[in-house]
Amino acid sequence: MTVQEMKRKKKEKGYTYAQIAELSGVPLGTIQKIFNGETISPRYDMLQALEKIFVEPSMVCEAALDYGTRMQGQYTVDDYRALPEERRAELIDGHFYDMASPTFLHQRIAGEIHRQIANYIMDKGGSCQPLMSPVDIQLDCDDKTMVQPDVAVLCQKDKVRKWGVYGAPDFVLEVISPSTKLKDYTKKLSKYMEARVREYWILDPYQKKVLVYFFESDAFPVIHGLSEPIPVEIFKGGLELRFEYIEKWIDEEALL
Repeated sequence: MTVQEMKRKKKEKGYTYAQIAELSGVPLGTIQKIFNGETISPRYDMLQALEKIFVEPSMVCEAALDYGTRMQGQYTVDDYRALPEERRAELIDGHFYDMASPTFLHQRIAGEIHRQIANYIMDKGGSCQPLMSPVDIQLDCDDKTMVQPDVAVLCQKDKVRKWGVYGAPDFVLEVISPSTKLKDYTKKLSKYMEARVREYWILDPYQKKVLVYFFESDAFPVIHGLSEPIPVEIFKGGLELRFEYIEKWIDEEALL
């Protein structure tokens, strides 16, 4: 992909230079020089890193495609349910996306967040239900999308089905991994917002930060570090999630 094509994609997707730097790992100043034409011949590895954020995240290209002659964009919830049990994937707007098995750290983080939320709801005698992946969520109530967020909170019991959730939960948290980074920061962000999820958190353990999108507020995202407790807005700040243990686990993994 040429720089000119990337410029066109940038305009189509509405990316800022800061977002491109965040997603690609390329320094902000370098990106500005490349896109402004100051750097005439960008390094190949830089171009590769930039190109990755303008293409679709990894899609299922083996087992899923064996179920018929459909093309990506045409798959349905029936195709999703026909996947082999060992195949982990999400269906978004008729496209299949591979889901690699989560790492030990990833599961540990999601489990700790789920624990804190579940304890709060139980202590308060609340009616909301904390959920943890894998749980199927038919986000748009259509036959084109089925997602499995790392952690979710559902406060409307009429959305519960035997197989999972039919409709948007109130709260969603995704733990970033290298293979899901682009999808969580872009595609899922827009899907959750369009489906009227009230609050979406992106926890990036590699940069030790949490992006909070409370869609009922005029100001989002709010960016937090892991050294501070973070209020959950759907509970009006009554619950503040703490990250001391999570930050410690991240530091421990860095030493492995």
